Amino acid sequence: MQDAKIEEYLKLNMNDYLPLRDVVFNTLRQAILKGELEPGERLMEVTLANKLGVSRTPVREAIRKLELEGLVLMIPRRGAEVASISEKNMMDVLEVREGLENLALELACQRITPDQIIELKRANVNFENTLSQGDVIAIAEADEHFHELIYKASGNEKLVQVINNIKEQMYRYRLEYIKDAKGRQRLVSEHKEIVGSLERKDLESAKRVMHVHLENQEETVKKNIQAVKK
Repeated sequence: MQDAKIEEYLKLNMNDYLPLRDVVFNTLRQAILKGELEPGERLMEVTLANKLGVSRTPVREAIRKLELEGLVLMIPRRGAEVASISEKNMMDVLEVREGLENLALELACQRITPDQIIELKRANVNFENTLSQGDVIAIAEADEHFHELIYKASGNEKLVQVINNIKEQMYRYRLEYIKDAKGRQRLVSEHKEIVGSLERKDLESAKRVMHVHLENQEETVKKNIQAVKK
């Protein structure tokens, strides 16, 4: 069953500008984030290497990097498997994310330009349009782009760099949240409130909306995790 799933989904996303080991890493990471390789699924080096048409070495290196990112677990006498989505890890990630988002909002309130406000509004329109298509990957990427514009508006490159370091882990829970069709529409109104707060330079309002924004994600993903356990 696992081999059949790998045959159906896994394709090497070639990039002439990246070493093969990085191409394999990016391909496996995206497969995990998209749910093509599911939590608890074993990652067999030989099977993956055969499917991707590479040797076992870049696959082994990719699995080690995925372990460092928390997307893969090494189980004694069993090998590598896709890490489960746990409440504890989600809480850790969201606590860090909220702190970084609040810092970005604080700086953006001071530095954001009228052109950046327009860009944020356009990004939210694009996000709303993407919702109607129902593609969860596209929706997650549109949501991610909206938040990246806020980070950029902070004017702090080191902050952007720190956020990028946990980008993939944030993306995993963002994607899990967006899978819940009922909660997607409220993201549009929350985005609008955040933009309005930034336009008014109202930091307290922006932080309040951001807290609700992340709290809704936490509650929804918690329910999903608990449903899987039952």
